[in-house]
Amino acid sequence: MVRLKGFKERMTLSDAIDRLMKEDLIRVGTEIVSVYNACNRILAEDVIAKFDIPHFDRSAVDGYAVRAEDTFGASPNNPISLKIGGKIEIGEKPIELKRGEAIRVSTGSAIPKNANAVVMLEFTREFDGFVEIYKAVAPFENVSRRGEDFKAGEIVLRKGEVLLPQDIGVLRSLGYSNIRVLKKPVVSIIATGNELISSADEMYVGKVLNSNSPMLFCALKDFGCEPVDSGVVKDDFCELRNAILRALNFSDVVITTGGTSVGECDLVPEVVREIGKILFHGISIKPGMPTGLGIINRKPVLMLSGFPVACLIGFYTVFPEVIFKITGVKILKRRGEVVRAVLKRRIPSKAGVRTFTRVFYRDGFAEPFMTSGSGILSSMIRANGLIVVPEDVEGFEEGEEVEVILTRNLIMRLEEYQEYEYHKEVK
Repeated sequence: MVRLKGFKERMTLSDAIDRLMKEDLIRVGTEIVSVYNACNRILAEDVIAKFDIPHFDRSAVDGYAVRAEDTFGASPNNPISLKIGGKIEIGEKPIELKRGEAIRVSTGSAIPKNANAVVMLEFTREFDGFVEIYKAVAPFENVSRRGEDFKAGEIVLRKGEVLLPQDIGVLRSLGYSNIRVLKKPVVSIIATGNELISSADEMYVGKVLNSNSPMLFCALKDFGCEPVDSGVVKDDFCELRNAILRALNFSDVVITTGGTSVGECDLVPEVVREIGKILFHGISIKPGMPTGLGIINRKPVLMLSGFPVACLIGFYTVFPEVIFKITGVKILKRRGEVVRAVLKRRIPSKAGVRTFTRVFYRDGFAEPFMTSGSGILSSMIRANGLIVVPEDVEGFEEGEEVEVILTRNLIMRLEEYQEYEYHKEVK
């Protein structure tokens, strides 16, 4: 069987995603986890405040709890003296405040009964069982009112939120020990190709170490998934078919790498087409054009290029949309701060193709990499950013200001910092 005829169609990325969004896919289930294990998990239910937070009026400062009206007219030149009626530490029950008294409180202390304001310690002076007030306070000044943060019955966090550390703190303050979240999507990775090996001990001319599987394994962790390395499968129709069906038994998504172009050994699309259907195969992006997506038993099978750079670009381009479809949550950004930069060299691009150009960003300038091959993985670690050239733009010119998606944290190394400090002093 001779193939090598090119792709039957190459659609735009937006058209490809539109096809995906119209599909009826199986959504991931839910589970209950401890709040200690809930960070970066996706909420499967609205979080309702069980009670007011704070659930009592409390002092927002260190000072003296008073009746506000007892301080009216107080000033540095005309202080008002109040009898000290006691002290309330954090965690202690409030005592009663009598007219003409002040009670010492700390930040977070319960406000005494009958008190309605707190004078900051800086505007007081204590002597012989009395305290002089040098500044008048308004009712409820320096008081955190009951329910100021959250009211009982209020929706605090909505279903679909990705829980962050501050959310965990809120959950615990509301009395939640456990919370219902979406199960982590299980994603199986199947690397394909007769040339692939798993150990350097097996290497000889013509063989290539499988780098895509561990690369994708780590990328999937970044999306809150449960990755499974399903090993390497030869370019054999039956073996590929069995491997994909086996992975689908326990996975929410299957990702294949390699075997998705148009060569004689690129069998993955044919396997997917026989046991399911192809939504798209071949999209107008560079690198990553052979990226495809199939559906088998209402589960997505993402077909990625075997070339590492094209594999990674295809993954980050399509996989977030797959996750959105099966979880209902849009992961807008896991990595990739966007900065503005001036191009140091022209970036050419073909009309109708979305191009991802690797660049090195520093001090407001972006230097495009001359190397553009989809198998040159070194460019992905030497580069620290990507510039996306849209389908309707025929490249960017030298000196043009563009957006750079940072792919690596901009950390200044010690020697760079020392050099920077030296030049700063010289200037």
